[in-house]
Parts: sequence; C-alpha cells; structure tokens
Amino acid sequence: MKNTAKHSLMAALAITLGLCASFAQAQTAGSVYVLDSRGDVVKSGAGLCVRTGYWTPAAAAQDKNGCGCDKDLIAKEVCEPAPKAAPAAPAVAQKAAAFGEKVTIAADALFDFNKATLRPEGKTKLDDVVAKAGQLNLEVVIAVGHADRIGSAAYNQKLSEKRAAAVKDYLVAKGIPANRVYTEGKGSKQPVTKPNQCKGPKSAKVIACLQPDRRVDIELIGTKK
Repeated sequence: MKNTAKHSLMAALAITLGLCASFAQAQTAGSVYVLDSRGDVVKSGAGLCVRTGYWTPAAAAQDKNGCGCDKDLIAKEVCEPAPKAAPAAPAVAQKAAAFGEKVTIAADALFDFNKATLRPEGKTKLDDVVAKAGQLNLEVVIAVGHADRIGSAAYNQKLSEKRAAAVKDYLVAKGIPANRVYTEGKGSKQPVTKPNQCKGPKSAKVIACLQPDRRVDIELIGTKK
C-alpha cells in the first residue's frame, strides 16, 4: 500500500515538473525584444534595441534577434557559426523605411519642479506630439524620463519613471494604443549639463541652471502616411 502511494506521488510530481517546464518554455518562446508590426526589432534614436521585461543575457542568446542587438553579451560561437552558402535571394517587395522623430520636452514645461503631475501647459505640448503621431503609420512611442542631480539617485529614478508614466497615460487617453507606448526612467544618470556647470548646493540659481536635465525624451517611430 505504501509503495503504491509512493509511486502515485512520484508520478504526480513528474507530471507537475513537466507542466512547469512546458510553461517556462512558453514564456520564453516569444522575442525578448519589442517588435513592430513587421516583426522588426524597435530601436531607440541611439540605435539600441528596445528590450521587454523578459530580457536576460541567456534569453537573448536564444532569441533570433539577440546577436544583432546584444552580440557583446552572447558567446562568440552562437553569433559566429560556420558560414553557409547563401541561397539566391528571391525578389521581394521592398519594405517601407521606418521613420523616426525624436521630440525632447523640458520637464518644467510638463510638470512643476519635483512633481510628476502634468500641468495644463504640459498637456498642450503633448497634444503636439499626438498630432505628429497622427501623421505616421505609428509603430511605437518611446518616452524616457530624466531628472536633475538634486536629491538621491533612488528618488530621482522613481521620479523619472513616474513622469514617463504620466506622459504615457496622457497619450493613451488621446487615442494612442497603450501597447504602442513604452516608458523608461533614467533618473539623473544622463544629464545634459556639463560636470563643471551648476556648481554648489541646492538653490534657486542651481535649480534654474539644471533645468535642461529635467526633461522627457519622446521618440515616435513609424512610416510616413
């Protein structure tokens, strides 16, 4: 009787492990990069591939786009296999070239200092972005929030993320599909001001000097209509 129960338990465990493995495989079956409607990897203005939340170096090595996006992080033998004879290229219709337009908006034009709630003037600025998006067969919108150096790095990171999220919420409310808008916060890691500028402790003068660092970069990617 004990042996029968033991065998039943082992069988159930094997089935459970098999289901877990199948689920894990299903999770990694898709690309770990953001793809447009043509199946091409979406890239930022700096030429970097936009990653999904499932990205890891190991997952990138299994992704067909991994070598093109993150070759430096993947084993050489994965990205440089033995060469094969190239088949004759079939005649195919040329894809429409993706068109990108980057719009940088000062955060002070969108939000009050140290805030992430859109000002009325900020909404007007974003209405212009929506109008530009309407002129494209839109593939993706990338909104990246930035903060100045005042405050802790952790605080500035959260503030930049909240500002990017506020921009997304407004664009979605204006009709841009939510799955087309990707947000990211860079905190104070990518200042526009130079290291020798805006010296001294927090003051009205320093806050005004650091204004260029408080911004939201919005990139529209698509094809012209």
